[in-house]
Amino acid sequence: MATRLMVLNGPNLNLLGEREPDIYGTTTLAAIEASCRDCAAVLDVELRFHQSNHEGVLIDWIHEARQVSDAIVINPAGYSFGSVALLDALKTFEGPIVELHISNIHARDEAHRHSMVSQAATTVICGAGVYGYILAVQAAARLVCELPDALPAPMRLGPR
Repeated sequence: MATRLMVLNGPNLNLLGEREPDIYGTTTLAAIEASCRDCAAVLDVELRFHQSNHEGVLIDWIHEARQVSDAIVINPAGYSFGSVALLDALKTFEGPIVELHISNIHARDEAHRHSMVSQAATTVICGAGVYGYILAVQAAARLVCELPDALPAPMRLGPR
């Protein structure tokens, strides 16, 4: 059975490509999803990809992930910095959680520097731009199982 991965995107990420392109770039969420799906196919990963501007919807998907996913990749966006409810939901998930941020939140203003969600994350990727999604999908898959033998050893195994 293929590794099952859920990618969750928080508020305002539906506006990627339009909103603050100097911080987030010009790539749309649809393009990111297509790239993640291509990456998932190479990694033999079943991918569910969601975005919501509503905290409760994200929490419902996290609850669903407990039954249908082996790992979660989450870009919590604005909920990173103040959602105890999202943090509590993530703490109920038993598999790996990869927290993802397009920008380097540690180099941003004080309000955007400290993610509460990191307390539940296995891994945090930030500052790699939209390519961070590909890194996050690969990291999540690797945290669950061995990557396909068809990948070159440096990508499949990492440093030895």
